[in-house]
This record gives sequence, structure tokens and C-alpha cells, in this order.
Amino acid sequence: MMAESFDVVVVGAGPGGFRAARRCAQNGASVAVVEQEYVGGTCLNWGCIPSKVLLASAHVLLCARNAAEIGIDIPSAEPNWAKIQQRKEAVVAGFRKGMTATAQAHKMRMIQGRGVVTSPNRVVVDTDGQSIEIEAGKLIIATGSKTIELANIPFDGRAVINSKDALSLEEIPKSMVVIGGGVIGCEMACVYAAMGTKVTITEALEHVLPMEDQWVARQLEREFKKIGIDVIAGHEVASVDRSGSPARVLLDDGRAIEAEKVLVSVGRKAFVGAETVEALGLEMDGARIVVNARLETNVPGVYALGDVVGTTYLAHGAFAEGEVAAVNVMGGDMKMKDYALVPRVIFTFPEVASVGKSEEQCKSEGLEVTVGKGFFKANGRSVAHNQTAGQVRVVRENKTNRILGVTIVGDIATELIAFAADLIGRTAAVNDITFPHPTVSETFDEAVEDAFGADWLPH
Repeated sequence: MMAESFDVVVVGAGPGGFRAARRCAQNGASVAVVEQEYVGGTCLNWGCIPSKVLLASAHVLLCARNAAEIGIDIPSAEPNWAKIQQRKEAVVAGFRKGMTATAQAHKMRMIQGRGVVTSPNRVVVDTDGQSIEIEAGKLIIATGSKTIELANIPFDGRAVINSKDALSLEEIPKSMVVIGGGVIGCEMACVYAAMGTKVTITEALEHVLPMEDQWVARQLEREFKKIGIDVIAGHEVASVDRSGSPARVLLDDGRAIEAEKVLVSVGRKAFVGAETVEALGLEMDGARIVVNARLETNVPGVYALGDVVGTTYLAHGAFAEGEVAAVNVMGGDMKMKDYALVPRVIFTFPEVASVGKSEEQCKSEGLEVTVGKGFFKANGRSVAHNQTAGQVRVVRENKTNRILGVTIVGDIATELIAFAADLIGRTAAVNDITFPHPTVSETFDEAVEDAFGADWLPH
């Protein structure tokens, strides 16, 4: 059977792969997208979107329980887990339908099945028991990542679960231990704590969210305790005894914690099939495909992006890479911008967001900096909405007078950080910005003024 031929073939229909495919199709290329499971990849189906639907329900539940503090009496606020799960599934299905319609509108050929790249110009797809061969003018690999499993604590889908399992539990557990205080672990801890689960996070490093500064972790841990989350940092989990119910989580200091569910959330790692790596002779860095700033691999005509290159493990990072790869696949010349300008966002209670360099990173690089602070508790709208936890920190380099980084802990931090990214590299001329009053964005005004001090000029 003659192989189908396309200008561009994309293996993986997650955020980055789909974005690249659409851009190529918009610019006149014939495009095929191969996806083993569902369009949208991990982000839409088992990550960003379903977790945020659960977090939205958790947020409303917490607001309802605290409504009396702002003069609203709500007799009871209890989660209807079945309806929450139904809504989550409906939201995901709606976005899948929308992406499928977008692909059809741009005449993209969507092929469901496991794709194996056999040469730079050929992909074999196993689908419905048949093999389909596809010829590619250019190839983009966007096969994503997979959950890391601990050898001594394997998943069983019952007592010991992964993040995918945690999104679809049949019932709200009475207790849960989350092994790993990273982004996913902290977000899921917030979901279940709001639902009434007694949650304990264990983190082997000295604080949760180890990629952020210590002050962020301290602030978060204080707020976590208010919603029923305990944090044990600086200790590893030695083993999990699942012989009884509940399971027993044994720490390296001899402590034991009982829990109905043990969520192992120690990160994700890039994933690309071994057959593809071998057939192409891809240059690898561990599990990651090595690419240059144009998202090119060492194989001419073959590009890679998203989690499989291990740069950000963020959907919006993959979006940006998808745009760059598409331009270059279509004959252009574009490079990825500074990855430090890709915001990092965490949808915990309260939210955490950062962009640029952190205080600790600056100090480790020997940079002399001044840190300005703006507090949510001193912000009019934050007080009005009873969302006073958190602060904005702006890091200014003393030598150049430029802003190097911004970190936010607080309500809607993840919405504010896109604006904060525009502050990076600015000097005191940032005072040209007029912040509307009363808005949460005014915390930036306070933090920037604090960072620049006498160099700050009046509006």
C-alpha cells in the first residue's frame, strides 16, 4: 500500500505539537498529526485542565466555608464529588471536541495510534490492528513526558496512586499522603484538603516547591496548615506498607503515617520511544531529546519540542516552542526567547507564580540585588475580597538598576504574572505604568517602589 504523504508530520497532539501543526497548516502546509491516546495530550486529559476544574470546585468550597467572614451566611457547604467529576469530564470532552473541530477546519489529518519514526521522512502508525505508513517532508516530535515511578513504591492504582489516578478517584478519601512537594503534589493536596481529606505532604528536600525561594515555601506551608495540610520536609519515604488498610507510609526517621491513599508525585520525565531514538540516531541527554534554539535535533529536517526536550515541562512553554518550530519547519529562522521569561505558575491555595531570576538564584550568581515587597494584606481589593495572604517580591539588580525577577504568592498570582514578565529588564522608568485603583495589581506598584527606593520617580 502506498504511503500517505504530508509536508509536515507531528508525532504527539499535546499543547506544543498541536500548536505547531496548526501554525504549519495555517501557512499552507499539508499536515498529519499522530496521537496515541487523545488530542490535547497530558495537559488537556490528565493534567492542566482536569486538575484546574477540580481546583475551581475546591476554591469555591473554601470560599463558601469562609463566607461568614465577609457577612454571608451559608448553612452548609459540602462537595458533591460525583457532580464535580462529571463536570471535569464534560469540560475535558468539550475541549477535545473543540480541538478536533479546529483540526478539521485547518484540514489537518488526525491519526490515532502509536507512531514509530523509522526514518527522518517516514512514520509507521499502529492503529486498530493495522499499520499505516506516512511520509513526511519535515518531522516534529512532541511525544511529551511520563510520570516518574519510584522503584521501591510502585503504583498499584489502589493504595498507591499516580497523578492521573488522583484526578478520578471514585470517592473522597479520608486521608492521603502525597510523596513529593512539587507543583502537582501541592496542587492535588489542595484539592483533597478542601474536600475534607486529611493530607500530609512529604518532601525529601528542605522545603516544598524546591524550585522556588524558601520564603515562598514558608508562606505556602503556613497557609496550607489552615486548610488541613501538614508538610514534612527534609525526609524521604523509605517504604509503603500496603498489607493493611489504611496503608502505612514509613519515613527515613522511623515515623509512620497512615493513609487511605498514597499519591506518588515526584515529577515527570521526557518520553520518546526507543525505536524512534534508534532509527533516527537522535542525540539524547538522558531521556530528553537534544535540540538547538531553533528546536532542531541533530537530524536534518527533524524537530522536537515540549516535554520531550525537557526545557520547561509547562504547557505554555510548549506553546512557545510550537510557534518557533512551526516557523522554522516552514523555512523561516526563529529562535526561542530566554526561557527565564517563561512564567512558572502553581495553582495552589494561595497561588504561586514567578518569572525571571529569583532572589536565591541572584545571590548564588553573586549579583547584588535589592528586593522590594508589596503585601496583599495592604491592598484594598485583596482586603475587600478577604484574600490577604501573600506578597509580591521584585528583584532589582543594584548595578544596572534593572528588574531581574518577580515572584508572587497570593490570590490570582497566576493571572498577574504575565504582566510581571513585562517588568523584566525595566529600570525605574516602570513608573510610567499607571495601576488602576483598587486592584490587586497595585501590589506591583508597592513592590517596585520598595525595590527602587530613592530612584523611584513620582508618576
